[in-house]
Amino acid sequence: MADFRSGFVAVVGRPNVGKSTLVNALVGEKVSIVTAKPQTTRQRILGIRSRADSQIIFVDTPGLHATARKLINRAMNRAATGSLVDADLVLFVIEGQQWRGGDSHVLERLAGVRVPVVLVVNKVDLVRPRSVLLPLLEDCQKKREFAAIVPVCAQSGDNLETLMTVVLEHLPTGAQLYPQEMRTDRGRDFRIGEVLREKLMAALDRELPYGLAVEILAVDQGDSLVRIAAQILVAKASQRPIVIGRGGETLKAIGQAARIDLEQLLGRKVFLQTHVRVRRNWADDARSLRQLGYDAES
Repeated sequence: MADFRSGFVAVVGRPNVGKSTLVNALVGEKVSIVTAKPQTTRQRILGIRSRADSQIIFVDTPGLHATARKLINRAMNRAATGSLVDADLVLFVIEGQQWRGGDSHVLERLAGVRVPVVLVVNKVDLVRPRSVLLPLLEDCQKKREFAAIVPVCAQSGDNLETLMTVVLEHLPTGAQLYPQEMRTDRGRDFRIGEVLREKLMAALDRELPYGLAVEILAVDQGDSLVRIAAQILVAKASQRPIVIGRGGETLKAIGQAARIDLEQLLGRKVFLQTHVRVRRNWADDARSLRQLGYDAES
């Protein structure tokens, strides 16, 4: 088709502005996990939306943050900035309540980007009174020459069709890049691990979720049952009993919540076996990070 459009759209922003919720809504399928906690997304994930006239590859990225003391934080920043290299368009996501210091940091990272940048003002449903949104939009227009500024609510889907129209207007003509039925570039084991990590992050309080990682050890997929063995890594010995809970109740509840989503993802009954293992300081250890699939520094 002569006017078929395709390309990569990098979705960037500071942590917890709703990038993954936006990508899921635009793709029409949950390809990235979502929690209320910042830095839920740790690695670059492609979400692919295919239509008769176009194929848009949304690149969900970790939140860009100025402070990156550990190797994992630097790996997350590289994943986010690396997505800009091959992008045909950038969606810069902020929250509708106000411009924050973290947004200014992301804007600085976008200074050298030569492709169009669309500012997506998310969570406008939370703006009260609604009249305060207009001054924010006017202020944003002065910060950079954006290709467009689009207020949306990713959670409810409000104004996403307008955003899709803007995206398509800025994508080049080109061939389909992925199979029509493909929704993400991430494989089965990665997605299984992310589901379990989502439930861990949602269930555990304070800083503990950021010290956790999930490693899938084995997946035995039968005709009617999938057996999954996974280990949950914690950075300190004191964190292990918190994850397990009294009598194993916390880990059991997390496993039950994960199993519901996994059965929907895999289309089969799931038997999930989890173990909690201490791997000290894994988030600042290059070897451990590479084993977990991160682009870690030596």
